[in-house]
Formats: sequence, C-alpha cells, structure tokens
Amino acid sequence: MSTRTLTKQAATGSLIGLALGDALGFPTEFNDVPSILATCGPWREMDLPRPAFVTDDTQMTLALARGIRTATDRGALGPSRLVPPVREEFVAWYHSPDNNRAPGRTCLTACELLDGDLPWQRASRIGSKGCGANMRVAPVGLVPFLSDEQRSGAAQLQAALTHGHPTALAASDLTARAVYLLARGGEPMGLIGQLRSYAYENRSRYRHQWLGDLWTFSHDPSPEDFARRGWDECLAALERVQDALRAPSPETDPCLATGDGWVAEEALATGLLCFLLFPEEPVTAIRRAACTRGDSDSLACLTGAFAGAHLGAGAWPKEWAERVEYRSDLLSLGALWDA
Repeated sequence: MSTRTLTKQAATGSLIGLALGDALGFPTEFNDVPSILATCGPWREMDLPRPAFVTDDTQMTLALARGIRTATDRGALGPSRLVPPVREEFVAWYHSPDNNRAPGRTCLTACELLDGDLPWQRASRIGSKGCGANMRVAPVGLVPFLSDEQRSGAAQLQAALTHGHPTALAASDLTARAVYLLARGGEPMGLIGQLRSYAYENRSRYRHQWLGDLWTFSHDPSPEDFARRGWDECLAALERVQDALRAPSPETDPCLATGDGWVAEEALATGLLCFLLFPEEPVTAIRRAACTRGDSDSLACLTGAFAGAHLGAGAWPKEWAERVEYRSDLLSLGALWDA
C-alpha cells in the first residue's frame, strides 16, 4: 500500500462522498432528465441544495456504521456479534422522527419485524432485491483489518436483515468489495475485471455461518443454487458496465446502459458506471448520477462512496463538505476507520 493510500483518508472521503451524492440526488429522485435539466440547469453545474438534506440512504449507512463500530468494539467481527447492535440501530432508525425521507417499503416492513424477538431470517424480505441493501453497505468496505470472509459475510448479512433476495446479498458484497479495493489504492481501470473475478470465485458459495437458514425461505433447491442466482444477475450487470465503458457517452443518461437503479444489481452497475466515466472528477461523477431518470439519490450516493474511497477526503469541495447533513457523525466514523 502506498503512502498516498495511507494518508488520503479514504473512509472519511467515502462517507462524505456518499452523503453529498445522496443530498445532490434527493431533489431529483422520481424525475426524468428533461425535468431535472429544466429545474437545475446544465447537469455539470448542479449545485448542492441549501440546506443539504440527505435521505434514508445516508441515515441507514450511519445506522449500519454505528452498529459495526459497537460490534468491533466488543471483539472480532462475526455474525453473533454483528446482528444485535445493527438490528438495534435499524429499529431505532425505524422509530426515529427523522425517518421521513421517503424510505423504501422493504426496509420499513423488515425493520418493523426486527423490532421483536423473531429470528432475523423471518424478518428478512426474501423476495426483495431493492437497492436499500447496497446503498448503505460502504462502511463494511472501510472497516480496517477485516478478512475477506468477514467483509463478505458482514456485507451479505447486513443486506439480509432487510433484503433477503440473493441478488441483494451479492450486490452488497460487490459494493463493499469495490469500496475496499478503491480505498486500498486499487486502480479504477481494473476494477470491473476484479469484481467479475470475485463474483466468479464466490458464485456457488453460501455463507452458512453468517446467513444461517435464510436460503430455506426461498424456492431454490439448495443453498448453492440460491447463491448462484444472485451472483449471476450481478455478473450480467457488470458485463453491461464493461460494454458501456467500451464506447463512453458521458452526456447520455447512464441509466439507459445499466438500468435505473431501483434494484440492487442495477444500482451497483450504474453507480460504478458514473464513477468510472469520471474517475478523477468526483463532483462531475456525482452530478452525472444525480441527473438520471432512475433512483438518483441512491445512484449518486454509491457513486460518491466509490469516488471518495478512491480519492480520499480531499476529493470534495470544502464548502460542500462543511454543510452536508450529519457531517459530524460522518467525520467521526471516518476518522475512526482512517486512524
């Protein structure tokens, strides 16, 4: 790892970037590109709203991050150590008066069911692969000193607490992997190839220790079939990103190439595409993601997490970073993991 990688404050950069993307995409969600341009002007000049409010994407990222911090304070990260504090944080988010930012139905239903003594697998929405699982997973890629198995298991388990579909699990695993690789100095040019290799390696791996009997709530004949279904959808999505990058078209809505992002594999793909169109221009990347016909806040928050992990805390305009909502929480968690 280079000295630059050690000093760039990747965790701070990624968390702030995620929140900035979320705030930029909040007002444009549910609008098509012509409407966004009519309201905001040229997409390359979009300004951060005043005040810079975020959505449930950042709120749930912080909930997950606090849960992970509590779990790792108690010892080595494993499923029995991770579930109680993250479950507690998700339920607290569910009851919070600030949970008024158009949260997804899957998260609301699952968190209501988590507020009780049901095994978490029974609360999980096994049919949902909404992007709520991977929009919040960046902290898993930023926590230092995790093994590959811990990182993968934690990424999938946090997803499964609400979104039990195998594609939600695989997309969350890949999102955390991308954040981890970029934070450690991985080159954007080789990122899709590395993620595809990782997906092939894990294609038939069901993480029994972390997921327990989750797969039995699906229609799949075996845990391996359950896992493969998710990884195969993500591999197809990564292929679409590769195809789009062969003839880049920055002025075209990225959703046309990789999907609108309401579901997990499309959110991963379009977030990656927006980042990889502008790997050294983080503000342009999140502006592109926010000016899309799709789930613009989640797309821009994923794009910001990738860009910030790659370029660090210095990637973002000081004036923007200073006024984004939840700034102090984001900075304290970033400083913890950058240290």
